[in-house]
Amino acid sequence: MKEAITDDLLEMAIANWEPRFTANGVDVGDYARITHSLNHWDDWCNAWCEGAAQHVALGEAAWSEDRYLSAGECFSRAATYYHFGKFLFVHRPDQARIAQKNAVDLLNRSLPLLSPAGSRHEIPFETSKLVGIFRAPHGAGPHPTVLLVAGLDSTKEEFREVERAFLDRGVATFAFDGPGQGEAEATLPIRPDWGAVGAAVFDYLATLREVAINRVGVWGVSLGGYYAARLAAADLPIKATICLSGPYDFGSAWSHLNPLTQQAFEVRSHSSSPVQAAKRARLLNLEGIANKITSPLLVIMGQRDRLFPWRDAERLVNEAQGESTLVLLEEGNHGCANVVYQHRPLSADWMAGELRRS
Repeated sequence: MKEAITDDLLEMAIANWEPRFTANGVDVGDYARITHSLNHWDDWCNAWCEGAAQHVALGEAAWSEDRYLSAGECFSRAATYYHFGKFLFVHRPDQARIAQKNAVDLLNRSLPLLSPAGSRHEIPFETSKLVGIFRAPHGAGPHPTVLLVAGLDSTKEEFREVERAFLDRGVATFAFDGPGQGEAEATLPIRPDWGAVGAAVFDYLATLREVAINRVGVWGVSLGGYYAARLAAADLPIKATICLSGPYDFGSAWSHLNPLTQQAFEVRSHSSSPVQAAKRARLLNLEGIANKITSPLLVIMGQRDRLFPWRDAERLVNEAQGESTLVLLEEGNHGCANVVYQHRPLSADWMAGELRRS
């Protein structure tokens, strides 16, 4: 008989994360099997790494039989599992680093095998680098392109299903790790102003022949929705922006965030204490910024979001100066992962249409 769960962190994780995981590439059976085996939060990362290893083995078998597309899909899925093993597992940094390295290595291995294929790009930035994955739809370019911006605990390893929605509609994708995210989290702290980040990415994309640099949009989720709004407000040639479940004022939500999210922010903002982390959280605010957004904006929010109030989305839309649309999903949770069918196709359709406008 399975031991009863007495770990509050684990119980919270299992109860809330299934929609997000399964919407982004985790098999629903795997989620049930892996989480059912757990009794303590400390076992989380290892359990997901073991699950990832099973998909690596499937990928190796497919590779040995020249089934390269299947191999790429298996390696990419394994990368996602490794990512979800470490995404909020910041209290055991040694385990998290190993899981992240495996996630990065497996995604890199999968890229030439996917359809369409992907390529890894490194952009020098300040004292470090930003790493992104570029995928272009089949056919001749240059292509309209959307930047995929991760949040506090997501990274480029999580975005294969999001990429698929845009690629299917003829839009190329560039999913990248910014400051405090993924491959940059140890060297670049979370920062409120993303203007310089966006400038570095745009300068680099302008060198890629497959990118129509005058037709670039931004999509961001959770804290990435805040970053997307900051990019839209900066002096950058962004044609359209999608903010999914982003905060207007991260600091005002701080006291309501779960302890795993607070601890992850403390680590990834390079704060020395919870008190300093709370102060830095207050810097992530769109007041005086949102009214600088003049390009088309689509804001999507769930009314059952447990992290950020849906009124944040309403305020962003009201203050933006361009053509702005609010999609409020009554049943939506944080990230609206439990109703992904209601917003992911809509988002991809909207972005494709905006990037093709003359």
